[in-house]
Amino acid sequence: MSKAAVPLRILCIHGYRQNGNSFREKTGALRKLLKKQVELVYISAPHQVPAIQNETNQEPEKSARSGEEDQRGWWFSDVQARSFNAKQECESSLGLEESIEAVKTAVKDLGPFDGILGFSQGAALVAMLCALQEQKLQPDFNFRFAILVAGFRSACSQHQRFYKGPAITIPSLHVFGQDDRVIPEEMSRDLLPAFDGAQILFHPGGHFVPAASSHRQTYQDFLKKFQ
Repeated sequence: MSKAAVPLRILCIHGYRQNGNSFREKTGALRKLLKKQVELVYISAPHQVPAIQNETNQEPEKSARSGEEDQRGWWFSDVQARSFNAKQECESSLGLEESIEAVKTAVKDLGPFDGILGFSQGAALVAMLCALQEQKLQPDFNFRFAILVAGFRSACSQHQRFYKGPAITIPSLHVFGQDDRVIPEEMSRDLLPAFDGAQILFHPGGHFVPAASSHRQTYQDFLKKFQ
Protein backbone atom coordinates (compact mmCIF):
# COMPACT_ATOMS: atom_id res chain seq x y z
CA MET A 1 0.00 0.00 0.00
CA SER A 2 1.41 3.38 -0.96
CA LYS A 3 1.93 6.01 1.69
CA ALA A 4 -0.74 8.27 0.14
CA ALA A 5 -3.37 5.56 0.65
CA VAL A 6 -3.05 5.66 4.45
CA PRO A 7 -5.68 8.06 5.81
CA LEU A 8 -4.65 10.79 8.21
CA ARG A 9 -6.01 10.18 11.70
CA ILE A 10 -7.64 13.30 13.16
CA LEU A 11 -8.87 13.73 16.73
CA CYS A 12 -12.15 15.68 16.72
CA ILE A 13 -13.08 18.07 19.55
CA HIS A 14 -16.77 19.01 19.61
CA GLY A 15 -18.43 22.31 20.49
CA TYR A 16 -20.20 23.38 23.69
CA ARG A 17 -23.47 21.48 24.34
CA GLN A 18 -22.42 18.74 21.92
CA ASN A 19 -20.76 15.38 22.52
CA GLY A 20 -18.66 13.00 20.44
CA ASN A 21 -21.71 11.27 18.95
CA SER A 22 -23.67 14.41 18.09
CA PHE A 23 -20.56 16.02 16.56
CA ARG A 24 -19.99 12.89 14.49
CA GLU A 25 -23.54 13.25 13.14
CA LYS A 26 -23.05 16.95 12.40
CA THR A 27 -19.80 16.29 10.47
CA GLY A 28 -21.15 13.50 8.27
CA ALA A 29 -20.79 15.67 5.17
CA LEU A 30 -17.14 16.40 6.02
CA ARG A 31 -16.39 12.69 6.50
CA LYS A 32 -17.97 11.96 3.13
CA LEU A 33 -16.08 14.83 1.48
CA LEU A 34 -12.70 13.63 2.75
CA LYS A 35 -13.35 9.90 3.21
CA LYS A 36 -10.30 8.78 1.23
CA GLN A 37 -7.98 11.15 3.06
CA VAL A 38 -8.93 11.11 6.73
CA GLU A 39 -10.15 8.98 9.59
CA LEU A 40 -12.01 11.13 12.11
CA VAL A 41 -12.00 9.98 15.75
CA TYR A 42 -14.44 11.63 18.17
CA ILE A 43 -14.26 12.07 21.95
CA SER A 44 -16.63 13.71 24.45
CA ALA A 45 -15.75 16.46 26.93
CA PRO A 46 -15.57 15.38 30.59
CA HIS A 47 -18.06 17.97 31.87
CA GLN A 48 -21.81 17.54 31.66
CA VAL A 49 -23.64 20.79 30.91
CA PRO A 50 -26.89 21.54 32.79
CA ALA A 51 -29.77 21.39 30.31
CA ILE A 52 -31.45 24.64 29.29
CA GLN A 53 -34.96 24.73 30.73
CA ASN A 54 -37.86 26.88 29.66
CA GLU A 55 -40.71 28.32 31.73
CA THR A 56 -42.49 24.97 32.01
CA ASN A 57 -39.28 23.40 33.28
CA GLN A 58 -39.04 21.20 30.20
CA GLU A 59 -35.94 20.81 28.09
CA PRO A 60 -36.26 22.53 24.73
CA GLU A 61 -37.01 20.37 21.72
CA LYS A 62 -33.59 21.11 20.25
CA SER A 63 -31.67 19.43 23.09
CA ALA A 64 -33.90 16.36 23.09
CA ARG A 65 -32.84 15.28 19.61
CA SER A 66 -30.90 12.06 19.18
CA GLY A 67 -27.34 12.27 20.46
CA GLU A 68 -27.90 15.62 22.14
CA GLU A 69 -29.33 14.51 25.47
CA ASP A 70 -25.82 14.20 26.91
CA GLN A 71 -24.61 17.78 26.48
CA ARG A 72 -20.94 18.36 27.25
CA GLY A 73 -18.49 21.23 27.61
CA TRP A 74 -14.71 21.66 27.85
CA TRP A 75 -14.82 24.48 30.42
CA PHE A 76 -17.26 26.91 32.02
CA SER A 77 -16.77 30.68 31.90
CA ASP A 78 -19.31 31.15 34.72
CA VAL A 79 -18.00 29.04 37.60
CA GLN A 80 -21.13 29.44 39.74
CA ALA A 81 -23.74 28.73 37.07
CA ARG A 82 -21.60 26.10 35.29
CA SER A 83 -22.33 27.80 32.00
CA PHE A 84 -20.28 29.07 29.07
CA ASN A 85 -20.42 32.10 26.82
CA ALA A 86 -17.56 32.80 24.41
CA LYS A 87 -18.00 36.56 24.87
CA GLN A 88 -18.05 36.45 28.69
CA GLU A 89 -14.95 38.01 30.22
CA CYS A 90 -14.01 36.20 33.40
CA GLU A 91 -11.10 35.97 35.80
CA SER A 92 -11.10 32.22 36.24
CA SER A 93 -12.83 29.28 34.60
CA LEU A 94 -13.86 25.82 35.70
CA GLY A 95 -12.87 22.50 34.14
CA LEU A 96 -10.13 23.27 31.62
CA GLU A 97 -7.40 21.19 33.30
CA GLU A 98 -9.64 18.12 33.35
CA SER A 99 -10.33 18.61 29.65
CA ILE A 100 -6.62 18.81 28.82
CA GLU A 101 -6.19 15.55 30.76
CA ALA A 102 -9.07 13.99 28.80
CA VAL A 103 -7.33 14.83 25.51
CA LYS A 104 -4.05 13.40 26.84
CA THR A 105 -5.87 10.18 27.73
CA ALA A 106 -7.46 10.04 24.26
CA VAL A 107 -4.05 10.48 22.61
CA LYS A 108 -2.62 7.61 24.68
CA ASP A 109 -5.61 5.27 24.32
CA LEU A 110 -6.86 6.06 20.81
CA GLY A 111 -3.78 7.55 19.10
CA PRO A 112 -1.49 8.16 17.48
CA PHE A 113 -3.07 11.08 15.64
CA ASP A 114 -1.71 13.09 12.75
CA GLY A 115 -3.86 16.12 13.46
CA ILE A 116 -6.60 17.63 15.56
CA LEU A 117 -9.86 19.35 14.56
CA GLY A 118 -12.02 21.49 16.82
CA PHE A 119 -15.34 23.28 16.44
CA SER A 120 -16.33 26.44 18.34
CA GLN A 121 -15.40 25.93 22.03
CA GLY A 122 -13.56 22.83 20.83
CA ALA A 123 -11.56 24.96 18.38
CA ALA A 124 -10.67 27.38 21.18
CA LEU A 125 -9.44 24.36 23.15
CA VAL A 126 -7.43 23.15 20.15
CA ALA A 127 -5.63 26.52 20.05
CA MET A 128 -4.70 26.06 23.72
CA LEU A 129 -3.50 22.49 23.11
CA CYS A 130 -1.36 23.72 20.22
CA ALA A 131 0.13 26.41 22.48
CA LEU A 132 1.01 23.76 25.07
CA GLN A 133 2.64 21.67 22.34
CA GLU A 134 4.52 24.69 20.95
CA GLN A 135 5.83 25.58 24.42
CA LYS A 136 6.83 21.91 24.95
CA LEU A 137 4.67 21.75 28.08
CA GLN A 138 2.83 18.58 27.02
CA PRO A 139 5.10 15.84 25.63
CA ASP A 140 2.02 13.71 24.87
CA PHE A 141 0.87 16.16 22.19
CA ASN A 142 2.56 15.76 18.84
CA PHE A 143 -0.02 16.99 16.34
CA ARG A 144 1.32 17.71 12.87
CA PHE A 145 -1.55 20.05 12.00
CA ALA A 146 -4.71 21.65 13.39
CA ILE A 147 -8.07 22.57 11.84
CA LEU A 148 -10.04 25.17 13.82
CA VAL A 149 -13.65 25.75 12.80
CA ALA A 150 -15.31 28.84 14.34
CA GLY A 151 -12.40 29.21 16.75
CA PHE A 152 -11.80 32.15 19.08
CA ARG A 153 -9.51 33.45 21.82
CA SER A 154 -10.83 32.70 25.27
CA ALA A 155 -11.92 35.87 27.08
CA CYS A 156 -10.92 34.35 30.44
CA SER A 157 -7.95 36.06 32.17
CA GLN A 158 -6.69 32.70 33.38
CA HIS A 159 -6.27 31.55 29.75
CA GLN A 160 -4.26 34.48 28.41
CA ARG A 161 -1.04 32.54 29.09
CA PHE A 162 -1.85 30.44 26.03
CA TYR A 163 -1.58 33.48 23.77
CA LYS A 164 1.49 35.12 25.33
CA GLY A 165 4.08 32.57 24.20
CA PRO A 166 5.78 32.35 20.81
CA ALA A 167 3.56 32.12 17.72
CA ILE A 168 2.32 28.58 17.17
CA THR A 169 4.21 27.00 14.27
CA ILE A 170 1.94 23.95 13.91
CA PRO A 171 0.36 24.30 10.44
CA SER A 172 -3.24 25.41 10.86
CA LEU A 173 -6.38 25.84 8.78
CA HIS A 174 -8.90 28.30 10.24
CA VAL A 175 -12.46 27.90 8.99
CA PHE A 176 -15.12 30.51 9.73
CA GLY A 177 -18.39 31.77 8.32
CA GLN A 178 -19.49 35.22 7.26
CA ASP A 179 -22.96 34.66 8.77
CA ASP A 180 -21.85 33.03 12.02
CA ARG A 181 -23.94 34.66 14.77
CA VAL A 182 -22.56 32.51 17.61
CA ILE A 183 -18.85 33.16 16.98
CA PRO A 184 -18.76 36.23 14.72
CA GLU A 185 -16.11 36.31 12.01
CA GLU A 186 -14.01 38.94 13.83
CA MET A 187 -13.67 36.66 16.88
CA SER A 188 -12.17 33.94 14.69
CA ARG A 189 -9.91 36.45 12.95
CA ASP A 190 -8.63 37.63 16.36
CA LEU A 191 -7.17 34.15 16.89
CA LEU A 192 -5.13 34.16 13.66
CA PRO A 193 -2.07 36.11 14.99
CA ALA A 194 -1.47 33.34 17.56
CA PHE A 195 -0.56 31.04 14.66
CA ASP A 196 2.38 31.44 12.30
CA GLY A 197 1.31 31.10 8.65
CA ALA A 198 -2.37 30.37 9.39
CA GLN A 199 -4.40 29.35 6.35
CA ILE A 200 -8.03 30.41 6.01
CA LEU A 201 -11.19 28.83 4.62
CA PHE A 202 -13.83 31.56 4.65
CA HIS A 203 -17.37 30.49 3.79
CA PRO A 204 -20.63 32.45 3.43
CA GLY A 205 -22.56 30.32 5.96
CA GLY A 206 -23.14 30.30 9.70
CA HIS A 207 -22.09 28.28 12.77
CA PHE A 208 -21.29 24.86 11.33
CA VAL A 209 -18.48 22.80 9.79
CA PRO A 210 -18.70 23.57 6.05
CA ALA A 211 -18.33 20.62 3.70
CA ALA A 212 -19.69 21.62 0.30
CA SER A 213 -17.92 20.36 -2.81
CA SER A 214 -16.60 23.92 -3.29
CA HIS A 215 -14.63 23.54 -0.03
CA ARG A 216 -13.03 20.19 -0.91
CA GLN A 217 -10.02 21.67 -2.67
CA THR A 218 -9.05 23.89 0.26
CA TYR A 219 -9.25 20.99 2.72
CA GLN A 220 -7.39 18.65 0.37
CA ASP A 221 -4.62 21.13 -0.44
CA PHE A 222 -4.06 21.65 3.26
CA LEU A 223 -4.12 17.95 4.17
CA LYS A 224 -1.99 16.61 1.30
CA LYS A 225 1.13 18.18 2.82
CA PHE A 226 0.90 15.64 5.64
CA GLN A 227 0.26 12.48 3.65
